[in-house]
Parts: sequence; C-alpha cells; structure tokens
Amino acid sequence: MRIMGLDYGSKTVGVAISDELLITAQAVETITRKAENKLRQTYARIEELAKEYDVERIVLGYPKNMNNTLGERIERTLEFKENLERRTGLEVVLWDERLTTIEAERTLIESNVRRENRKQYIDKIAAVFILQGYLDRIKKGE
Repeated sequence: MRIMGLDYGSKTVGVAISDELLITAQAVETITRKAENKLRQTYARIEELAKEYDVERIVLGYPKNMNNTLGERIERTLEFKENLERRTGLEVVLWDERLTTIEAERTLIESNVRRENRKQYIDKIAAVFILQGYLDRIKKGE
C-alpha cells in the first residue's frame, strides 16, 4: 500500500508517493495544464499514477491562511477533492499545507538549484512536504 500526496495549484499539481512502509515521501512529477479549469488530463494522470503505484489513499494540500482562516482557493480545492474521490474511488484526506511551498523553496535554495530552474521542482517538493507531514502524523498514531 502507498499513499499519494498532491500540491494542487492553479496550473500545476505536484505529486509525491510514499514508500510501501509509509515512512518516506518521494517526489514523482509535476502535472501541468494550460488553464486552471482544464482538469480532465490532470485527473486522468492522477488516476494512472494511483494505479501504477498501487495507491490506497490520497493526501491533498489544504490551503489555509497563516491565521488559520480558509483561503480563497478552498472552494476549488474542495471541488478538486470531490472529483478525485469520484474518479479514483479513493479516500482523499485534506492536509494543512501552510509553509510547504516556502519549505520547498528553501530546500531548493539550499541545494543550489538555480532560480530559473526552481519552478519545475517546487510543486512536487511541496507535495513531498505535505505527504511527509501526513506520514509522520500517522506514524505517531494521532
């Protein structure tokens, strides 16, 4: 069994997958689309990856504001969640994604990734942080 982590954005979705022991999260890819509301290919690719990696559950980043209020992207995220559940038949768990993009950016800077190249990695690294946070929580039994 594996768990998939997703960082859902307006034009990209970062994807991470856990190992079979549910200990670590690894970056897989960034799914890109031309327009925010063109999601058919995005859903199809997520379905393919879920089957390929034998995913049992999906963890989706939940875009809360720093003051714990709900952000403007909440509605789109909830709609994305519902469609994912309907299309994949998998449980989709929402996970607070505050600071994951900042952590991803910091990690890329510390790894000496050039500024112009960071964009291609940032979403899948953010997905790793979302998924790893969830994996760490379930390990503790909370």
